[in-house]
Amino acid sequence: MISLGIESTAHTFGAGIVDHTGKILANEKDSFTTQHGGIVPVKAGEHHIRTCDTVVRKALKKAMISIDEVDLISFSQSPGIGNCLRVGAITARSLAVIYDKPIIGVNHAIAHLEIGRKLCKCKDPVMLYASGANTQVIAYEGKKYRIFGETLDNGVGNFIDAFAREMGLGFPGGPKVYEMALKGKKYIELPYIVKGMDVSFGGLLTNLKQKLRSGKFNKDDLAYSLQETVYAMLVEVSERAMAHTGKSELLLGGGVACNKRLQEMCEAMCNERGAKMFVPANEFLVDNGAMIAWLGILQYKSGERMELDDAVIKPYVRTDEVEVGWR
Repeated sequence: MISLGIESTAHTFGAGIVDHTGKILANEKDSFTTQHGGIVPVKAGEHHIRTCDTVVRKALKKAMISIDEVDLISFSQSPGIGNCLRVGAITARSLAVIYDKPIIGVNHAIAHLEIGRKLCKCKDPVMLYASGANTQVIAYEGKKYRIFGETLDNGVGNFIDAFAREMGLGFPGGPKVYEMALKGKKYIELPYIVKGMDVSFGGLLTNLKQKLRSGKFNKDDLAYSLQETVYAMLVEVSERAMAHTGKSELLLGGGVACNKRLQEMCEAMCNERGAKMFVPANEFLVDNGAMIAWLGILQYKSGERMELDDAVIKPYVRTDEVEVGWR
């Protein structure tokens, strides 16, 4: 079986092609970026409309197959930005109708987890899912992926992007903040907000903006201090989830997980616990079509089917609302 996966939850339009063994035949994408300001949903949606055909064609060419050889069309159904999700769903439905292919909608967060499990060969991990709009600590229990901790306000990536915008940087801001942090030398005390298993970034962002506007603090030092504070918060709740569940594997997922400092801190924590940490290649940490294609195969092989009328976007479905029938 060969699955074509369409990803369009946020600023990236991706098309991935994966077979039933998990072999990735292609993983193409095109992302909306800005020089100033953040992601604008309408403009991101327009970007996806312009690029969807090209990205799908590139994926088929890379996989050296025709659309006729695809057995399943998978698409990111939830959660995400409506303007962006809609383009992916329309693309998937069009392909399914024109070429008479079955269609499956999948959950974006779970797709991150399942591609990580497959590529890293981990068995039953706690997942730290850190991306633009999402920050969750997830683990499997009782036929669902349970959320053991999450952000109470902003996703960690959106928080970092907001700080980057305050400094006049474009979108995405995470990589630029990371480069600044490498030049930071002094730790500036910032609010550390962990509430049980959850984290909060709103007050921290306000504090950073105040410090930045005061002109009294070095920008590189603020970037460095941001990373040290925020990633320590994420490591703390991840470790607490591992202790609570008794699991000995930590899997990173989401675009923010590309950050080398976050990876270092997670690895240090796991080493102290005698646990293992797993990190897929950056290509599969960021939003991508291959993870959508792979989860589509898992769901289809488990017996799940979807009528075309049900292949609609569901922007607000949570990770723990999805019944996991393939485990």
